[in-house]
Amino acid sequence: MHSFFRTVALLFLVAGGLPVAAIGQGLPEHVAQAYARAGITRQSVGVVVQEVSAQSALVQANADLPFNPASLMKLVTTGAALELLGPTFSWQTRAYTSGSQAGDVLHGDLVIRGGGDPKLVVENFWLFLRQLRARGIREIRGDLVLDRSYFQSAEQDPAAFDGDPQRAYNALPDALLLNFKALSFRFLPDEQAGMVRVAVEPPVDAYPVIAPALASGPCNDWRSALQMRATARGMGFDGGYPASCGDRSLSVHAWQLTPDQYFGAVFRQLWRDLGGSLTGSVRAGVPPPDARLLAEWRSPALSEVIREINKYSNNVMARQLLLTIGAEVGGQPGDVARGSAAIRNWLASRAIAAPELVLTNGSGLSREERIAPRTLARLLLASFHSPAMAEFMSSLPMVGLDGTMRNRLRTVAGMAHIKTGSLNEVRGIAGYVLAASGRRYVVVSIVNHPQAAASQAAQDALLQWVYEKG
Repeated sequence: MHSFFRTVALLFLVAGGLPVAAIGQGLPEHVAQAYARAGITRQSVGVVVQEVSAQSALVQANADLPFNPASLMKLVTTGAALELLGPTFSWQTRAYTSGSQAGDVLHGDLVIRGGGDPKLVVENFWLFLRQLRARGIREIRGDLVLDRSYFQSAEQDPAAFDGDPQRAYNALPDALLLNFKALSFRFLPDEQAGMVRVAVEPPVDAYPVIAPALASGPCNDWRSALQMRATARGMGFDGGYPASCGDRSLSVHAWQLTPDQYFGAVFRQLWRDLGGSLTGSVRAGVPPPDARLLAEWRSPALSEVIREINKYSNNVMARQLLLTIGAEVGGQPGDVARGSAAIRNWLASRAIAAPELVLTNGSGLSREERIAPRTLARLLLASFHSPAMAEFMSSLPMVGLDGTMRNRLRTVAGMAHIKTGSLNEVRGIAGYVLAASGRRYVVVSIVNHPQAAASQAAQDALLQWVYEKG
């Protein structure tokens, strides 16, 4: 009788399209062959495929080995945040003063207290300043005081990761992070005038820009040809910009400016554009005990913020989120240690053992971060069965449609929500696949190998296999 039922079960699996050799075992053979063609050894690949209601994995390979996940670590940070903070959580930026107002003059300091908002972009900051102008304040006869005490201050090197501090992704977390501490330069060649005009966003006070010379020839490596020279006193482009490039933009991390210098330069210019003036200096500090609230800006809800983190793999926002978890769960000031401890406790509360987990910034922009494919798969399973499942899944790129997966695997477009991860020698995918059968699967695949950049075909083949055979 037992033999009969085993035979029936095996026939059912084969009839359903799943190769019997793949059940609870290693990679499907054609996927393994795709890795081999890319020169990637099986020991360098970690995979887990599991149906969301199943108790064990359908496919697993090196599932318990620690891998560098690159940006897949954002799934840990955002998944934990949705439950620890709640999908409607928002960040607050507040303005205080203890001074008095006479007419349109504020006699005293303006104190702006940061709440870790990862999306205090220049448009939102302008609206925040409009609230102050609406209170009738025009002239500030005092200092601009910046309070960053919500996060633990720490000296960090923006060049530590890859030696290129001007890259936008190397911006450091900051309780009063404004516009990702980025400057965007828009190059507008004017052949008739024989020059290149440069527009800067956001507008900054007392920060001159020396435009590049107008050059001829093809628009090849135009960024390198600019010969950018950044200092705390201004930006210079000592090279040329080909007219054939047309209208293009370059966004850089303003690493040469301190956070106070950058914030102050943007504030002064926007405040002036609104008809205001600031007579004092810009300095660090906190609101005095008798300070009164003048204005408050609330960020978009967490459920919206994690969409940008996961769909477009925003490292800066992910790092802000980890420190926010630390501040809200572990107590202010938020730091990596408190954020990491809160996430570990959350995993333990979901019966997810993660002894191999290494969290250094929560974004995956790290050579030290580690997680096992099985741990990540269990987190995805827990998130699928959580009340915030819809918010979490919708934050992941839709295969073939948007985010970092918009140009991949159009044969299953719209049928999978997959986060990607990419560093030198690291490639990963993780998320959910809705198979043609109607069953939904968690899929995790991470490659740590010198040839990892050649692994896309194999990882796409795995997703295709799960869709067709799952």
